[in-house]
Formats: sequence, structure tokens, C-alpha cells
Amino acid sequence: MNFAQDKNSSSRLTGIGIVILIHVIIIWGLYLGLAKKIVEAVKGPVDVKVIEEQVKPPPPPEKVVPPPPDLKAPPPPFVPPPEVVVTAPPPPVAMTAPTTSVPPPAAPIRATPAPAAPAPPAHTGPVTAAMVCTKMGKPEMPAVDFSGEALFKVTATVKAGRVASMDIKSLRPGIDRKVVRMLTSSIQQTLTDTYECPGDHVFEQEFQFKQE
Repeated sequence: MNFAQDKNSSSRLTGIGIVILIHVIIIWGLYLGLAKKIVEAVKGPVDVKVIEEQVKPPPPPEKVVPPPPDLKAPPPPFVPPPEVVVTAPPPPVAMTAPTTSVPPPAAPIRATPAPAAPAPPAHTGPVTAAMVCTKMGKPEMPAVDFSGEALFKVTATVKAGRVASMDIKSLRPGIDRKVVRMLTSSIQQTLTDTYECPGDHVFEQEFQFKQE
């Protein structure tokens, strides 16, 4: 066992402890001194001053200067002008020119208008499609078992140039009803699709179908 090594280590620890103790004493002394100075600084006299607001004195009143006297010269006295009487010259003598008789102008000659042409006689019968329509078609004969003659009378109402409604009557009795329906349908299609009648009208039209 090395006793020299243990002796050196114990002396080293003793020296470190002494150094630490010295530092603690120094720090503690500094702390006490600073605390005392802080307390003395706080206990010092405190001066309180009241600052009064400085009020500016009012400005001196403005001096009123009287206006300068009017130095214009007085106007001259009024002197009336002398009266002047002016005599007007005598009026000139008017010369009368010799008068000549002028004959009055002749009255204008007016031509008598020619008699108007007599108006055409008014149409008293029914209005037909040829009188009001610019385009007309012809109904086609449908494929039906029919022989003989069929005649229909149509009263059509035109609105804005197109056939709007119609009334179809058969003028030949004794025709089969099926044939009448097919012929009537052909007439309706023709009037609706092909007839052009400018304006609003009501016209009558007859359609004849003949097949041997």
C-alpha cells in the first residue's frame, strides 16, 4: 500500500476546500456591501416639482388707423348752355307725275277637269279563292274504289295569309262515307299546305272529283 499517494490526495482536497471557502467569503462580503448601498440609495431624498403651464399673454390690440381725408377737388359749378332756336326749312313741293290708265289684267282661264271614270260595280256574289289568293293547289285523287263524280263546297277562313279553318260540304249524295272522308282529307291538306292568300279573308271554293 502506497501511503505517499494517499497523503498527497488528502492535502490536495484540503487545498481545494480552502479555496472554495475563500470564494464563498468574498462573494458573501460583496453581496452584503451591495445590498447596503442599494438601501442607502433608496433612502435618499426625493424632490417633487410642480411644473406650471405657461400661459401666453394676449396679443396687443390692433391700432385702428382712420382713413385718409378725401383730397379730390370739388366739381365745377353747372353752367346751363345757351338756347339756340333752329328754324326748319319749308317742305319741298311734290311734283305730280302724269297718270296713265292701265287696263285691268284679264281673268285666268281655268280648264274644267274631265269627268271621273265610273267606279266598277261592287261585287255582290261570294268571294272566291281566285279573287284573294295568289297561290292555289289542286287536291290529288286518293286511291279509293270510286267511280262517278263527287262535288264539294268549301268555306275557308284565312288569317295572316294562311287558311286557318274550313267548312267542307258534299254536294253529291249517295257517295260512300269512306270515300267522302278520304276526299275531304285531300281537300284539307291542299288548302292548308298550298294556298297563300295575303291578309284576312273568307272565301268559297268548289272541288270536283270525277273517276270512270
